[in-house]
Amino acid sequence: MQNTTSINTNRLILRKFNENDFNSLFLILKDKDVNTYLPMFPLKNIEEAKQYLYQNFIEKYKLPISYHYAICLKSNNIPIGYINISDDESFDFGYALNKNFWNNGIITEAAKAIIKMLKCSKTIPFITATHDIKNIASGKVMQKIGMKYQYSYQEQWQPKDILVTFRMYQLNFDNNTKVFKKYWNKYPIHFVEKEI
Repeated sequence: MQNTTSINTNRLILRKFNENDFNSLFLILKDKDVNTYLPMFPLKNIEEAKQYLYQNFIEKYKLPISYHYAICLKSNNIPIGYINISDDESFDFGYALNKNFWNNGIITEAAKAIIKMLKCSKTIPFITATHDIKNIASGKVMQKIGMKYQYSYQEQWQPKDILVTFRMYQLNFDNNTKVFKKYWNKYPIHFVEKEI
C-alpha cells in the first residue's frame, strides 16, 4: 500500500485487512441496516465474506496505490468497519461501520486521518463521495470532513435495481476547482439543490 500500512488516530487503527478478518467483515456486511445504502446485498455466509474480503481488499493491495483500510479500535485491533478510496477516475470515498458503533464519530475520525495523509502525500488530486438523499448521516460525514456538495442526480442503482437520488460531494487537494462531472454527464436527470 502506498505511503503507509497503518494510520493511528485517538481511538482507531486503520490498517490493511488480512486473510483472517473474514469473520469481522461478515458481521459488518451481513447486517441489513448496514447494507441499506451499500451497492450490494447483505452477505449470506462466511464463504461470501471470504470472497468479498479477497476481491475487495486483499487483491487491491497488489495495486501500486491502494487506500483500502480496516477500521479497528486500538483496544483490540479487530475490524469494526472499513474505509476506502476507489482506484478509478472518481477516487470515490466509501465506508461502512458495524451498527453497534454508529453515532460515535468513528467514520468522521477515520476519514479525517485519511484526508490528512492524502493532503501530505499528494498521490491523488481529489476525492468524491455520493450518498442517497435518504442517508442523511452519510451526508453529514462528508460535510464534517470538508467535502463540498456539487450536484445531485438520479440513477437506477444496481444491483438492487432501485431508483435513487444521489448527492455528489468533492474535496480537491490542490488549488484546482474543477468538478468531477462523470455522473452529471452520464445520468440525464441531474440538478443542483440550493439548500445544501
